[in-house]
Amino acid sequence: MGSESFSMSELATSIIIFAHGSKVAEANETIARLARQVARNSGCPALAAYLEVAQPDLSAAVADSIRAGARRVVIVPCFLVFGVHVREDLPRLVEKLESAHPGVEFLVSQPLEGHPGLGEILASRVRETLAAEAIATAGRRKG
Repeated sequence: MGSESFSMSELATSIIIFAHGSKVAEANETIARLARQVARNSGCPALAAYLEVAQPDLSAAVADSIRAGARRVVIVPCFLVFGVHVREDLPRLVEKLESAHPGVEFLVSQPLEGHPGLGEILASRVRETLAAEAIATAGRRKG
């Protein structure tokens, strides 16, 4: 039986979208909204967690996931590149979580760096910007 024949939720899996955190509440809400989208798209519960400044932190989000029945937690670093937070901070946090929750499997996905869709997303943003500028320029010429 291949892995595609069962859903992630059947494995008591929870997803945590792990981001830096911000003093700007709207920025943190963007991550929470992304977690809700991931939950809808994956069929698994998904929560947002933050490295610093914002709450919940990773430990609290993991505790919430475990209380809800998760026995596998997939941590998705919402960082653009494989920098110090992904390379050093996150492994240190996961090591502590593994010690605190020995019956839970922790998996960490790759950061966004290297994903083939990232270049297209950025190119799309460039196209949007150029189109908006063309509209604004055309409006100024008519006026």
